[in-house]
Amino acid sequence: MRDMANFSIRISSDELCFSAAHFITAGHTCERLHGHNYRVAAEIHGPLGENRYVIDFIAARDALRAVLDELDHRVLLPGEHPTIRVSAGEKEVEVAISDRRWVFPRDDCLILPLANTTAEELARYLGGRLQQKLQRPVQLQIEVEESPGMTAVWRQS
Repeated sequence: MRDMANFSIRISSDELCFSAAHFITAGHTCERLHGHNYRVAAEIHGPLGENRYVIDFIAARDALRAVLDELDHRVLLPGEHPTIRVSAGEKEVEVAISDRRWVFPRDDCLILPLANTTAEELARYLGGRLQQKLQRPVQLQIEVEESPGMTAVWRQS
């Protein structure tokens, strides 16, 4: 009889982190540009495969690390915000909201398909990118700790 139970693994370590700058908006208020040393953990849920594990720990860790490397030491910008204008040129990215304006080197920025660069939105984004890297149907839960004791959790539905 096939084992129909659902299992999970959790990967969390000091190496699953990234440093990035961002700002978020709340209503008409826009925070100052600032940075965080984000920590990330992932739970991967699914049935046991033929090797009798959900997914290899090392493969999962390496896939998540590769995703985090894409964000590390970047300015994270929301590409789908209703009032923040992000214009990417070949060498520069210009960002404007109300009477505020920033210009960054293009290579220092990552324009994300998000409405806001909150920890919650980052968790969802990271989950989607991790799912692409794993190339295996699994259920994910991603935790993004923005500051010690302040963690957002996204669960795949």
